[in-house]
Amino acid sequence: MPSVTLSLNQRAALLSIVMLVVGLLIWEAAIPAQKAATELTEYERLMGLGEARAGVPPPSQVIAKAWEQLSNPFYDAGPNDKGIGIQIGYSIYRVLSGYLMAALVAIPLGFLIGMSPVAYKALNPFIQVLRPISPLAWMPLALFIIQDSEASAIFVIFICSIWPMLINTAFGVAGVRADWVNVARTHELGAFRTAFTVILPAAAPTIITGMRISIGIAWLVIVAAEMLVGGTGIGYYVWNEWNNLDLTSVIFSILMIGVVGMMLDSAFGLLQRTVAYVE
Repeated sequence: MPSVTLSLNQRAALLSIVMLVVGLLIWEAAIPAQKAATELTEYERLMGLGEARAGVPPPSQVIAKAWEQLSNPFYDAGPNDKGIGIQIGYSIYRVLSGYLMAALVAIPLGFLIGMSPVAYKALNPFIQVLRPISPLAWMPLALFIIQDSEASAIFVIFICSIWPMLINTAFGVAGVRADWVNVARTHELGAFRTAFTVILPAAAPTIITGMRISIGIAWLVIVAAEMLVGGTGIGYYVWNEWNNLDLTSVIFSILMIGVVGMMLDSAFGLLQRTVAYVE
């Protein structure tokens, strides 16, 4: 009988599946039997106390909740009852709006800083002061000035996304080999043509790395921001389900946050491999 040789990726995938199954079985076995709904009093059922008394739900309940939510993800039954697809859609819209605005500012400014030592020395103190500030610390000021929760959430995404892109762009541009730029000057290329045909392709991997870091931070921050501003979004969904004492929905939404974050990171990982070059 011929032996089957698995590739590295296949072995890693198989190990991941085994770890997932084992983890779910341990989780399922570790959860004590929960009180059946028929054993609850009418008051407990109305107040949702059965879920609270039961503690952490087993994975079988989370899987059932996932099936229920994902079978109709775009239903809309009112302001406080929307499908998980709609909630994630609102969050992605806010993330991409703030993220794209940050890219429009960070990448050109990063080029300027990377190509001009004077600009770097002039702007670096401001960057070092503003960069460590928690994005959520900007939320009260944004709400006061903008007076709109939607725009305030987008501003928070903007302010947290701009720094990794700005710093990585400046680092990538400054690290372009001087002889490549000298060759462009020898061919009498203008500044803009040199930037787009020589510097940008050479710095692209570093720029995309900054963009990849930024999208992860943006997705992380939007969940917390939506918990504060409320209304719609996956962060609001988590907080609303917690207020309803529905831990099963909370765990399901946490998993969905992780899945969407992984998809966003994978998209930028693919883009990063596309622009990578071998010297």
